[in-house]
Amino acid sequence: MSKPTIDDYLENGMYGQKQTKPDERRKFLGSLRERIVIALTQNQVREKKVYQQVEESLKENPGAKLLLNGNMNYNYLSKYIKLANQHGVSFSMVTNKEAQTDIGLLLAYDHAINKEEIYVNKQAGKPVTKKKPKKKSLFSKIKNKLL
Repeated sequence: MSKPTIDDYLENGMYGQKQTKPDERRKFLGSLRERIVIALTQNQVREKKVYQQVEESLKENPGAKLLLNGNMNYNYLSKYIKLANQHGVSFSMVTNKEAQTDIGLLLAYDHAINKEEIYVNKQAGKPVTKKKPKKKSLFSKIKNKLL
C-alpha cells in the first residue's frame, strides 16, 4: 500500500471529499441556489421593515432553515430571528470571514426545490406615492387671465 500523494489530497481533499459548487456555497451562505426558497441582500435586511414575503415564506415552509449572514450586525438580523421562532423555523448564523457575499438572509431546504425566482424585489411592499399636480406660478396664472 502506497502513501497518499499530493494529488490524492487535491482530488479528495485533506478532510474528505471535495464540496460541490464551492463558489455558489460561498455566495449562498453554505447552501446551493437550487435549495433556496427566498433570499434577501444585506441592504434589504438592514431596512427597518420586515419583508412580508419572508414572513409568508417562513409560514409556508416550516421544514426549511433560515440562514443569516453572521458578518452582519445582530440588530439587523434579530427581527428575522424573532419571526423564525414565532413560526417554528430553525435558523443558523453563517460566518465566513474568507468570503464576501451580498446575501444577508435566505430560507433554504437541505434538498433541491429549484424555485425560479428567489430574490425579493426591493420595491415590493412599499407604498406607491402619487405625484402631486404641479402648482401654477403666479406669472402663468396672470398670463392665462390676460389671454
